[in-house]
Amino acid sequence: MANVAIHVTGGIAAYKIVSLVREFQKHGDTVRVAMTDSAQKFVTSTTFSALTKYPTLTNLWTKENEDKIAHIELADWTDIAVVAPATADIIGKLANGISDDAVSTTLLATSARKVIIPAMNSHMWSNPSTQRNIQQLKQDGYEVLAPATGRLAEGYTGTGRMPEVAEIFNFVVNQKNDLLSGKRVLISAGGTRERIDPVRFIGNRSSGKMGIALAVAAASAGAEVTLVVGQISVELPVHPQIKIIKIESTNELLNTVMTEFTQTDILIMAAAVADFEPEMIADQKIKKAADNDEFVLKLKKTPDILKSVGAIKKHQLIIGFAAETQELNKNAQAKLVSKHADMIIANNVVTDGIGFESNDNQVTIFESQQDPKPLTKMSKMQLANQLVELIAKKLGD
Repeated sequence: MANVAIHVTGGIAAYKIVSLVREFQKHGDTVRVAMTDSAQKFVTSTTFSALTKYPTLTNLWTKENEDKIAHIELADWTDIAVVAPATADIIGKLANGISDDAVSTTLLATSARKVIIPAMNSHMWSNPSTQRNIQQLKQDGYEVLAPATGRLAEGYTGTGRMPEVAEIFNFVVNQKNDLLSGKRVLISAGGTRERIDPVRFIGNRSSGKMGIALAVAAASAGAEVTLVVGQISVELPVHPQIKIIKIESTNELLNTVMTEFTQTDILIMAAAVADFEPEMIADQKIKKAADNDEFVLKLKKTPDILKSVGAIKKHQLIIGFAAETQELNKNAQAKLVSKHADMIIANNVVTDGIGFESNDNQVTIFESQQDPKPLTKMSKMQLANQLVELIAKKLGD
């Protein structure tokens, strides 16, 4: 647990820092926030004060700060200072020792670990002055998480996009490690959809959060990751060590997994795979009939992907997920055996706070010839990091 001060500056990605605050809090850290005037154009200080239960430092000269030296108090309190999003303006100020507002003054007085998360237009990022300032900050002991390449607020693609919250959290809390260095990891995430007609489908619920968190954690541990995603409700990670392949149906997922599996060291099947698909797919939209209030849909089983790869595995480590609503231990143990998996991660998806769309999870880990290992409730990012450690240990056994 640590005292984390998050310094928010005036970039469009400022709204994402709300989620970053929550991630640190779930980790057990105490969080306080400082903001520039420009940052408050995107997110109000009230939002952060409500989340942290501390006043947000925005101005050194307000009446409430008359009886204390606010920036020194925050600087001395801080164990880790995170500047996110860090604009070209704040980067230039810090590199040249300029302190003319609450954020820059506090950071100048902070002797704790300092982490910079740049976010800006690609042309601003590549400008020689920005790059000089970044190099100066590194020489001064700042840690810098390089911006991602992706779609920018301006509507085109470039380097300068703020990394996703999960990657920032992982960088700050865990930093990069080499637990999976040199390993190739194949991860599936999200739900598959099976078409009924050109406009309708059936499928399984899934946000994709768990699989995406695992991809970020594995990449941060040095692995080369291939992330195969179906339908998700969150943004995809933008990371140089994560290759993304998009699929829709279970058969598309099967074909992709079987193609990639031979070049893989670790397979993690976190996708919510549909168990059934329509026997027939209509070429045209099925219309309602005035004389019939029913519509009968005949289904057939979809391929069992985990069992298919389990039957042909050689050196690979296979980890499956089991989303259960009843008899979790019995069903997960049976899945471990029938799929020839090395590990099954099971959770009860009808438990409050850990079901679909939640940022948290509570799982039980099943391995051959071992007692089930229940874990406490934690964020999906924290769980992903723990699972990566377990997987790395299993590879070494």
